[in-house]
Amino acid sequence: MNQLGLYLPGDSWLHRSPAAWKLGGMVLIAVVAVVAGRWIPASLGLLALLLLAYLSAGIGVKTLWRQVRPVLVMVIFIAALHALTRDWRLAVVVPAMLLTLVLVAALVTLTTRTTDLVDVIVRLTGPLRNLGVEPERVGLTLLLGIRCVPLVSGLAGRVREAQLARSGAFDIRAFAVPLIVAAIREADAVGEALTARGFDD
Repeated sequence: MNQLGLYLPGDSWLHRSPAAWKLGGMVLIAVVAVVAGRWIPASLGLLALLLLAYLSAGIGVKTLWRQVRPVLVMVIFIAALHALTRDWRLAVVVPAMLLTLVLVAALVTLTTRTTDLVDVIVRLTGPLRNLGVEPERVGLTLLLGIRCVPLVSGLAGRVREAQLARSGAFDIRAFAVPLIVAAIREADAVGEALTARGFDD
C-alpha cells in the first residue's frame, strides 16, 4: 500500500519525464490554478485534466484518494463557509484550486524519486553558492520536508487508531497532544542522526 506522497514505481510517461520538467510543470499549474480561480470552468477543467494525468500515470483511485483525504475536511469546510455567505462562485473555485495544488504536488512526488527532486534543487541553487547558500543543505531540507509528510501522516493514523481503540470516540485534544509529542520525538531522532553525521551547525 503506497503511503501519502511517496514515490510509486512505474513506467508511464510521467515516470519517465525529467524531474526538472515536472517541477517546472508543477509551478506552472500552481500559477494557472491561482489565476484561473476567477473562472469556474477553468478551475474545474484544470482539476479534470489533473485527474486524467493521474489515470494516465497508472495511479489508482485508492492512491489518488489517499492524497486528497488529509485535506478533505478543510476543503469541505471552506466550500460550506463560502456557500453560507452566498458566494457560490468561491464555494466552487477555492476548493477546486486547493485540490489542484494538493494533487499536482502529490503527483510529482508519486512519479519522481526523491533523490531526483533533490538533485534538481541542488543544481538550481548552485549559482547561489557565491552568496553563501549551500545547495546541499537546501537539498537536504527539501528531502526532510518530503519525508515528513508521510511520517506525520503515519503518526496521525496510529494515534487516531489508538484513541478509537481506547475510547471509541474522537477527541481533538486527546488526538493532538500525543501526535505533537510523537512528532517531537521523531524530530529529535532526526536531529541526533544529522548531528552524528556532521550537520550540527
